[in-house]
Amino acid sequence: MARILLVDDEPSILNVLSTLMKSEGHESVAARGGEMAQEVLLGDRFDLMISDIRMAPVDGLQLLKTARHNRPEMAVIMLTAYGSVETAVNAMKEGAFDYVTKPFKVDELLMTVQRALEYTRVHNENEDLRRQLETRYQFENIVAESPAMRRVCEIIGRVARTDATVLITGESGTGKELVAQAIHAHSARKGRRFLPINCAALPEPLLESEMFGHVKGAFTGAVASKEGLFEAASGGTIFLDEIGAMPAGIQAKLLRVLQDRQVRRVGSNDSTAVDVRVIAATNDKLEELIKTQAFREDLYYRLSVIPIELAPLRERREDIQPLFNHFLRHELRANDPMPSVDPAAAIALERYDWPGNVRELQNAARHALAFANEGVIQRDDLPVKILNAVSALPAEDVLDSDMKGRSLRFFLRAKEREYLSQVLKSFDGDKEQAAKALNISLATLYRKLPDAEE
Repeated sequence: MARILLVDDEPSILNVLSTLMKSEGHESVAARGGEMAQEVLLGDRFDLMISDIRMAPVDGLQLLKTARHNRPEMAVIMLTAYGSVETAVNAMKEGAFDYVTKPFKVDELLMTVQRALEYTRVHNENEDLRRQLETRYQFENIVAESPAMRRVCEIIGRVARTDATVLITGESGTGKELVAQAIHAHSARKGRRFLPINCAALPEPLLESEMFGHVKGAFTGAVASKEGLFEAASGGTIFLDEIGAMPAGIQAKLLRVLQDRQVRRVGSNDSTAVDVRVIAATNDKLEELIKTQAFREDLYYRLSVIPIELAPLRERREDIQPLFNHFLRHELRANDPMPSVDPAAAIALERYDWPGNVRELQNAARHALAFANEGVIQRDDLPVKILNAVSALPAEDVLDSDMKGRSLRFFLRAKEREYLSQVLKSFDGDKEQAAKALNISLATLYRKLPDAEE
């Protein structure tokens, strides 16, 4: 089932094309002339456009250029009664998938339509995979200086090798989706789709349709059949965020999907087998929701085969400064120098409680980078909310006595050595294994180990 835009200035041709596309199960929209087609393209999306070349005042080649600019993902087939090599070459140069001469043979046209739609489907899937690979959801994007986050990374490494269902819990902004993406990226499913859906963002009828799909006529507005995310993600991973907000009716249907590994589209009596790994996440206390019967206990146990709990940032303060630096590097352009962080700013970051967790810290890094001067982030470059909260706290010494009067560089270097020593100890002094775990070269490890003061 595809959506196809038909363009011709002859009503009889449009009627024939509409009938043919309908007979193949496709939905079509007819535009009489290039001008009307340009307006339609601005406000709607299609999988394919079939357009005549000989039109006025906007001809097919002009329309093709507009389509390639505004809808580059859409395939285009050109129709021409002037089947010269020159016309065909010009159309192909401008990005047309193929052309068919008029009067066309029905079988030839339908075969060309089938090839164009298949090309578009494969191209779009490849683009999805490419974008996911470019995003590189790997362990290097999870900063884990604290014992709590190192434990999470250890769990990710073990769980990724399985197909077990995972339930990730934690406050908003702690990075639950990033953990889900890391599990997918290290699994055997990494070459297939990772599809997220926010269960709290859609009303029940739309959520059910998005998850399981629907057939044509299943409800008002269902003008065409549509596959759901479980079918679209088959072979890959589906991420159900805010699972605690899922309506009770859909909870029951999700439980059946997890049990039977089959989905049934809304309005259909037929089931389709799916091979999908499910990772769910919530900032709710599901045990409390179970007590009030707002969440099914049997579904909870189906989802929490492997539970992963993410601690709030205030409980893993070792991660604050490394995360802050990580976000600074992410915001900088390729050749921009990394700014330093003034000790007073570092102390403010350390003392703040971060109610918005990692997401709030990322915004703070962006804010500080925008206001920093001369390559140094000062305390006053941080958001006012942070400065006000920290100023209201009682004064206290945040550094050990042997760190007083030292530079921030000295402090961070000392913490680095402390961490290196812990890693070495965990590998019984084996430097090669430690370097591998730290993702640095053996030479770099030796260079960082000497205790020379800075």
